[in-house]
Amino acid sequence: MTVLKAKILVVDDEPSQRKMLNANLSLEGYQVFEADDGTSAIKRVSEEFFDLILMDNRMSSMDGIEALKEIKNISPGIPVIIITAYASVETAVEALQAGAHDYLTKPLDIEELKIKVHQSLEFWRLKEDNILQRRRIENLFDASRIVGRSQRMKAVLETVAMVAPTEATVLVLGESGTGKELIANALHQGSARAEKRFIKVNCAALPETLLESELFGHEKGAFTGAVGRRPGRFELADGGTIFLDEIGEMTLATQSKLLRVLQEREFEPLGSTRTVKVDIRIVTASNRILKEEVKKGNFREDLFYRLNVVPINLPPLRERREDIPLLIEHFLKLYNEKNNRNLLGFHPRALDAMMRYSWPGNIRELENIVERAVILSKDDYVPFAELPESIRGSAGDPLSEQVREGIRPGMTIKEMEKELIMKTLEDNDGNRTRAARVLGITRRTLQHKLKEYDLDLQSSDSGD
Repeated sequence: MTVLKAKILVVDDEPSQRKMLNANLSLEGYQVFEADDGTSAIKRVSEEFFDLILMDNRMSSMDGIEALKEIKNISPGIPVIIITAYASVETAVEALQAGAHDYLTKPLDIEELKIKVHQSLEFWRLKEDNILQRRRIENLFDASRIVGRSQRMKAVLETVAMVAPTEATVLVLGESGTGKELIANALHQGSARAEKRFIKVNCAALPETLLESELFGHEKGAFTGAVGRRPGRFELADGGTIFLDEIGEMTLATQSKLLRVLQEREFEPLGSTRTVKVDIRIVTASNRILKEEVKKGNFREDLFYRLNVVPINLPPLRERREDIPLLIEHFLKLYNEKNNRNLLGFHPRALDAMMRYSWPGNIRELENIVERAVILSKDDYVPFAELPESIRGSAGDPLSEQVREGIRPGMTIKEMEKELIMKTLEDNDGNRTRAARVLGITRRTLQHKLKEYDLDLQSSDSGD
């Protein structure tokens, strides 16, 4: 069955060939667009999304394989079929090594063309996920909020899928900002308790006396300010799930009371002799290494083993870098919708810097960067120069590494100025307007400098 409405870009420097391909693919129900050379194709891909590209290999200005490599830098997921008049193993291997999904030879067999187009679209539609595993997980909980295709995250999600339907106590471990609350929520949504309450408590946010009151509740007059009876979070979670975040911050006294709840599923509110029995599932999380806290005497060993029935270790973002583009895409969509914007993404150099950065704040830090970019960026694609200094530094500070490499003792001021202009343009992906802004000069002044230094550089400005 043909995948209707898919957008296909046909790239060929022969008008008659483009017309023929357009006609045949349009009859199949596809939306067909055209580009007359590799450079035009690269420009179109940088501006809009296509489901598939059909591209001739032999073109006058830029051959198809060269254009393919550039396109893959902009949008790695687009399937590309290379068309060549020279049927050879070498050409096919070169195309496939450059990232092509398939290739066709001239003269084209229209039926073969239709089949390969359909197969390519179907393959790339299914490639992202293992369908059986994905369905299993989605039947248990809303996995759309947990973004990740890395092997580490697939292992985490598989564990969640197996454990969620059970009553097992789960301890989620990971650095701050790695998404521990999302995992806890997924465990609740995948359980038989999903229709009941999911109660969250941040143990690090409250002092000991208030935390005890928050967890166990209190009677009127139990302490100064207790003007009436108040049920605790354990009581409110009855029948559902309670999530205790940053459990490692809990004092030893409160840990003892929690241990009893785990063992007996009962407790007494502050200031009361009344025993409250509850039916709850307990999920906890910590950014501390609790085994080390046990050794230091800061955490009860018996409580640790009660909580650690099923441990789930969330990897920091620096250990799952292949998920960074997916997370960026996810947050772009989220904050574009929230702010009525249409930021398209990050320039390749900016994305490369984000891939190299260590992300000490993990996913939360990445989310903040994307949200800020959506709100403040003046261009469709965020340039390297607009990233925070901490991230730019991870890719090598342009002045300390690139410019300084080009500046040598004995150079004149003009030679150093020329070097600085070249590197600034490079950092801003050839965009003269942004480069001028970074340099603190007008665009017209920059144009004069380029002519003065005979710098014939390609510009990504729409006006150039």
